[in-house]
Amino acid sequence: MKTLLVTGGAGFIGANFVLQAVADGMRVLNLDKLTYAGNLDTLASLRDSDRHIFVQGDIGDRSLIDQLLTEYRPKAIVNFAAESHVDRSIDGPAAFIHTNVVGTLGLLESSRDYWRSLDGMERGQFRFLHVSTDEVYGSLGTDGKFSETTPYAPNSPYSASKASSDHLVRAFHHTYGLPTLTTNCSNNYGPFQFPEKLIPLVIQKAMSGEQLPVYGDGMNIRDWLFVGDHCSAIRHVLDGGRLGETYNVGGNAERTNITVVKAICSLLDAKRPLHDGRKHESLITYVKDRPGHDRRYAIDSSKLQHELGWQPLHSFESGIEATVDWYLANQPWVQRVLDGSYRMERLGV
Repeated sequence: MKTLLVTGGAGFIGANFVLQAVADGMRVLNLDKLTYAGNLDTLASLRDSDRHIFVQGDIGDRSLIDQLLTEYRPKAIVNFAAESHVDRSIDGPAAFIHTNVVGTLGLLESSRDYWRSLDGMERGQFRFLHVSTDEVYGSLGTDGKFSETTPYAPNSPYSASKASSDHLVRAFHHTYGLPTLTTNCSNNYGPFQFPEKLIPLVIQKAMSGEQLPVYGDGMNIRDWLFVGDHCSAIRHVLDGGRLGETYNVGGNAERTNITVVKAICSLLDAKRPLHDGRKHESLITYVKDRPGHDRRYAIDSSKLQHELGWQPLHSFESGIEATVDWYLANQPWVQRVLDGSYRMERLGV
C-alpha cells in the first residue's frame, strides 16, 4: 500500500485530497498544525480508517518530521501546509513568513535528508510535491493567461510568502537533486471551505439575510477551480510529472466576483428563498476595495493537459450548484466552524 505524507491535510484543499486518496486505497499520514483553518470535522468519515493516521504538528518541527519519515517511510510528500488568506496576511504578515517560508524550508531539509537515506528503487520513486497558487504571478491585464514561464510578481504578503516557498522548492531540486514538483492553482471552491473565502462567505451570509460585501466595483476576475478537480490534477502530477517542473492548474472558468455572487444569489433564490420574498441580489453591498487587490488572474493549464491528460470535470455552473447544495446540506459543519473565533467579519482593511 502506497503511503503519502500530506501536510496541511485538515485544511480545505488538503482534506479534500486526503479523502480522495484514502478512497482510492492509499494510506495517508496527515500532519496538520490545526490552526483556525484546520478542521478534523472534515475528516470525520476517516475516524475509524486504518489508512488515515493523523498527527498534530508543525512542518517546521524538524525532529517531528524526521521521526515521522523514519517511522512511516512515505513514497511521497504532498505539501499543502500554508497560511492562505490574503486579508489575514495584510493584518499579520509574520505568520505567513513563519509557516510558508521558514516552515517549508524545514520540511524541505528533512525531505532531502530522508530521500538521501533511501536505497535503489525507493529513492528513484520518491517525490516532493509542493502546492502553490497563481497569486505568485501578480495581476494580469485584460488579455492573456499565466503560464509556467510567467515571471513572479507577488503583490500581497501572502503571495510573496508563497513565491518564496516556490523558489526554495526549485532551489532544492537544482542544488541537491531533490525530486520536486510544483503546482500553481487558480481559486479553489467546493465542500469544506472555511467561510472567510468569497464563495462560502456569500452563501452563509445570503442564507442568513445579511449584507453581501463585494470589494470595489466587483469586476476583479478569477479563474475558478472546483476542489475535486484540483485534487485530481495533483494526483496526475504526482504520478507522471517531470521532475523539477511546475504545472499550472486552472478551471477554465474566468468570472468576475460580482458574477460569482449573483450566481450564488440566483441558486439560493430557488433553493432557499428569503422569508420576506426579496431576491438575494438585494443584499449585495459594494465596500471599499482590498489594499493591493489584483485585478485579474487566469491560468493556462495546457502543459498539464497535454503532458498528463488532465481535464477539469466541472464547469463553473455545475461546480457552484454542487457547492451551494453542500453548504445547504451541511450547516452543522459550518456552525461548528463559526463556534470558533471567526464570525465572518471583514479582515485585511
